[in-house]
Amino acid sequence: MVAARITVNGKETPLAPAAPHTTVLDFLRERGLTGTKEGCAEGECGACSVLVARPGVHRPTDWVAVNACLLPAAALDGQELITSEGLATAGPPGTAPTLHPVQEEMAVRGGSQCGYCTPGFVCSMAAEYYRPDRRASAEPAQGVADGTDTAAGHRDGDGTDHEHGPNGFDLHALSGNLCRCTGYRPIRDAAFAVGAPLAEDPLARRREQSPPAPVATDYVRDDSAFLRRNTLAETLRLLRERPDAVVVAGSTDWGVEVNIRSRRAGCVVAVDRLPELRELRVESDHIEIGAALTLTEIERRLDGGVPLLADLFPQFASRLIRNGATLGGNLGTGSPIGDSPPVLLALEASLVLADADGEREVALADYFTGYRQSVRRPDELIRAVRVPLPLAPVTAFHKIAKRRFDDISSVAAAFALDIEDGIVRRARIGLGGVAATPIRALATETALEGRPWAAETVEAAAEVLRVEGTPMNDHRASADYRSAMLGQSLLKTYAQTTEAVSS
Repeated sequence: MVAARITVNGKETPLAPAAPHTTVLDFLRERGLTGTKEGCAEGECGACSVLVARPGVHRPTDWVAVNACLLPAAALDGQELITSEGLATAGPPGTAPTLHPVQEEMAVRGGSQCGYCTPGFVCSMAAEYYRPDRRASAEPAQGVADGTDTAAGHRDGDGTDHEHGPNGFDLHALSGNLCRCTGYRPIRDAAFAVGAPLAEDPLARRREQSPPAPVATDYVRDDSAFLRRNTLAETLRLLRERPDAVVVAGSTDWGVEVNIRSRRAGCVVAVDRLPELRELRVESDHIEIGAALTLTEIERRLDGGVPLLADLFPQFASRLIRNGATLGGNLGTGSPIGDSPPVLLALEASLVLADADGEREVALADYFTGYRQSVRRPDELIRAVRVPLPLAPVTAFHKIAKRRFDDISSVAAAFALDIEDGIVRRARIGLGGVAATPIRALATETALEGRPWAAETVEAAAEVLRVEGTPMNDHRASADYRSAMLGQSLLKTYAQTTEAVSS
């Protein structure tokens, strides 16, 4: 097997002697590429962001920004990445490099003071700069002049969406990047000033070629190993042989354990490149979503086709995290405050679990068995998530957290309602943050079904919803607050629904 190596800024770089748990951040800094910074070591600040060549949604290759602090360097064996140093174009010997357009705009518009966060901002901005479907418009996006939040951004009273520029730049691309000294106005100005990539831009041309093919990896140092197989069957046999293995895709959860809690694994098995886990199919009676597709890939491929998921994605951490995180990983951790389980419970999703002997399908409502526990065995993988069709016509997702974006929820509630002739024919409600596992609000569903979708019904059902689950007091919220927010989430859903009907 070929020795593990990564193409960094166009140069093949051996992975050795890095340990299997070494992050991309540390791997780069140890080789003198110190533009990649550590700020938080848990994927919240974006100082570490780099660009990775990934299979594209609209072109063969997309340049995708990821958190280098979370991703094991071994996970990029055979792949290629660009750091902030690699964006500039080298000039003749003895001359300074030519700044990348994003770097140039950040410099001339005062987007940097101390400069610590700047390389990370530049990499995230470059990913958006090269987004193939970014299109310039004559004016910033316009919307309903009601001063409300939308999935795309916040609209002021004049209807202007100030999170999308006339050049098509989506500021949500920077939702995972933090700055503590410049202020965001000049950074936003720089983002909205960049034009389209020139035809001779080498990174733009690179998008027209296929990304590096997945390679099998057997990287072993001392008593630990990072392993990747080329097929699902090989991976499942490996998991049967190594039931102690930690399975990773985007490593957005395991990376935090490694950095903050100093966790180490004797064996890590990567599944993010398995083709069997990266399919998205729309069948006559269901949508099947591969467990290793990133949330960004799912969002762009569905393109709003599942409105409840479309509501979820902008509120799920940051774009940097969504570029690596997967539904399989979010469900596999079994966290009671994961953002995707409430939505998938409301959608009545099921999971396809695979082992070396075959597959079984488990309803998500039956999947969780206790705090971070599930029916999935150590030798099983989540291969796919299935969402039944047709979809409920009335849906809503409410995430209550201390920040609008890039935060862990105190409470999350998802609603999927079939309302016919003013009567609730069917109600499905998923909750997170109010019990040891994500749960269905069964009593509230019963309180709604068969009754008019009217204020009296909803107010009574909201009282039932307030006592669903067993909310607790912790540093994020009190039990009383969580209960109150459950009731408010249903009342808000009703208010939004009636406003939509009246408009």
